[in-house]
Amino acid sequence: MHLLVLGLNHKTAPVELREKVAFAGPALVEGLDRLLSYPYVQEAVILSTCNRTEIYAVVERLEAGRASLCEFISREKSLPESELSGHLYEHKDAGAVQHLFRVTCGLDSMVIGETQILGQVKEAYLAAAEAQAAGKFLHNLFNHALRVGKRAHSETSISDNAVSVSYAAVELARKIFDRLEGRKVLVIGAGKMGELTAKHLVSSGAAEIIVANRTVEKAEALARLFNGQPVTLAEIPAVLEKVDVVISSTGAPGFVLEKPTVMRAMQARRHRSLFIIDIAVPRDVDPAVGQLENVFLYDVDDLKNVVDANLQWRQREAKKVEGIIKEEAEKFENWRQTQAVVPLINSLRGKMEEIRQKELEKALRKLSHLSAGEREVIEAMTLAIINKILNEPISSIKEHAGRADRDLYLETLKELFKLKTEEGPVGSPTAPTAQRIP
Repeated sequence: MHLLVLGLNHKTAPVELREKVAFAGPALVEGLDRLLSYPYVQEAVILSTCNRTEIYAVVERLEAGRASLCEFISREKSLPESELSGHLYEHKDAGAVQHLFRVTCGLDSMVIGETQILGQVKEAYLAAAEAQAAGKFLHNLFNHALRVGKRAHSETSISDNAVSVSYAAVELARKIFDRLEGRKVLVIGAGKMGELTAKHLVSSGAAEIIVANRTVEKAEALARLFNGQPVTLAEIPAVLEKVDVVISSTGAPGFVLEKPTVMRAMQARRHRSLFIIDIAVPRDVDPAVGQLENVFLYDVDDLKNVVDANLQWRQREAKKVEGIIKEEAEKFENWRQTQAVVPLINSLRGKMEEIRQKELEKALRKLSHLSAGEREVIEAMTLAIINKILNEPISSIKEHAGRADRDLYLETLKELFKLKTEEGPVGSPTAPTAQRIP
């Protein structure tokens, strides 16, 4: 049995293709059910987000399993396999484990260290568990992966410091005001970047959103998203007197905010701090505004510098996360290797127990005069003898679980004791591998 990952992501496929192969809602559950009908697929989890679609499967044979997964995606999404060719990647066995751990920790994300993927991995696993598509192996794998992700975020700063322009703006606002709870925000322009930054400010505690736009209808539409207030561009000078944060992202050819306007507003607000984020290109705010006392003006280049510095920080933290992943992957591999000998241990225990029961019955038939209590003493004694006899052999079996001579050792034991065992664990001890499917 092997663990196989087949998928595509933002690195290997354009968004147009990622959209076509995405699984969501009922399609995910129904897809899992059909996937398990393939003869070589024993367990499966489908992880599908805006940036990736990956199938984690326990398969009987690697080549046949890979062919099954390719055929499954092709049929489910009505796409010829030639259209998928070159965009799919695969990982197997130990490499698949490490890949999942990297995904869960945010190292394989478009934004390194992002935390949303942790919840998405959990949702994918729970969906597979509910659909009875995830068995013992994937249950252990995904629970281990979730623990690794939580450990990476708690023991390192991989998710600290904003690495997007909108988050960087919020981070700067926090530095200026310490707390964003109760702060009022003016959004000038109804553009996507301004909307996104406003969303982040609201989620961080901003209390009130005011939207100003040349087209009143667009201002009203954006204001509704935040239960805010729409205003006209002419009302901006009055609004400046009462807000704490200004986000400007219009397409105006000239300055929307000039120094005299902001100066009068600062006098009216008695020079209470004002944070202005100019996301527009060309700029909406006269750079001279930044010279005013207690006015903190940042443009796109300023925010990009913050993002670049924070990205370097996360990349340094990523090295620490890689260390955690290596350590946890070794732990999981030890568990997986141990599973190889569980059937043999169970078979050995079963055979010893069968012998014990037969011999105990013979002895007790000859000792019919014994009381119930005395019979229990004898039974406990025989059980203790068996456990002591098996203690060292079982320890030795477990020690050999990860050795190169494991298979020869186990076969020898099976032959010596005439043992019968079920199928072994998922995956043979192989080095981490990953390759693109041609």
